[in-house]
Amino acid sequence: MKPGAPPVLEVRDLRVWFPVLGGLLRRPRAWVRAVDGVDLAVPRGGTLALVGESGCGKTSVGRAILRLVEPQGGRVSFGEVDLLQLPRRALKPYRRRLQMVFQDPMAALDPRMRVRDAIAEGMQAFGIGASEAERTERVAAELRRVKLDPDLMWRHPHEFSGGQRQRLCIARALAVGPEVLVCDEAVSALDVSIQAQILNLLRELQAELGLSYLFITHDLGVVRYLADRVAVMYLGQIVEEASAEQLFAAPSHPYTRGLLAAVPSVDPARRGVQVRVRGDVPSPQRPPDGCRFHTRCPEAFERCRREAPPWVPVGDGASRCFLAGDPGHAGAGAASGV
Repeated sequence: MKPGAPPVLEVRDLRVWFPVLGGLLRRPRAWVRAVDGVDLAVPRGGTLALVGESGCGKTSVGRAILRLVEPQGGRVSFGEVDLLQLPRRALKPYRRRLQMVFQDPMAALDPRMRVRDAIAEGMQAFGIGASEAERTERVAAELRRVKLDPDLMWRHPHEFSGGQRQRLCIARALAVGPEVLVCDEAVSALDVSIQAQILNLLRELQAELGLSYLFITHDLGVVRYLADRVAVMYLGQIVEEASAEQLFAAPSHPYTRGLLAAVPSVDPARRGVQVRVRGDVPSPQRPPDGCRFHTRCPEAFERCRREAPPWVPVGDGASRCFLAGDPGHAGAGAASGV
């Protein structure tokens, strides 16, 4: 990642609303605001982690970027092109350059197909390789790249472990020569030791191929190992964005501090500190007025209930909190609120 380099992928004011249908004619009666005005920038050759609780909308962001779901509005800039303005038939070359690695590798692989055919499927669709023999050679090369024996290409997915199947999914994505990988909870279904192996592999591939990652996860422990920058999402919106170093040292939003408090730590200074996030996440059909986090925030005051906080610059990032940047704020000092 080159400091100051323009992002490889930039998202502005992305909105993804899902209709709640009702009545005899099944017309929309309400809308679930899964993504409600999200801005992101994926660094070229680096990793942006998108973090939040289940149901916050982070998976919908990844799917909307690739047009696997259709957003209601916003902009997704890949170079000079806004992907959301392209007709679907014009998306094909960009689908090659932007690939997704899903949470469940078994669901992502057709159980009837041999590994060789599953990995070669994308190559064939994009016209990569002059012959079947050439594509088979490329499949073998990609299996070696993800540290699997090429002879395994003639097996079916059920013959592999969970970690091996995720390696197969990564090999399938790499086979078409992408620039950006959107990894949607790509290690959450694996046990801790296998998670570490996959994360090491992703770091090695990034260094070797210059890949950029949008890494979607609920696990801040994973983020600390892999990410250059972190965007924290709550109820359809980004509430804090900063470098990984700053976010872990001095989180500026109460929600971020609450997430960090749930991460196991061997640091005695952090082990005894509790940050309580109260209650349940409100419905995305009817998000609260003002700050969306105020119904659960231990630091909320009257203004938070009335007004949506603006973005406040904090260090090398920004926070959607009225108290961010205040020297007396719990997140202003190094790790004092975690």
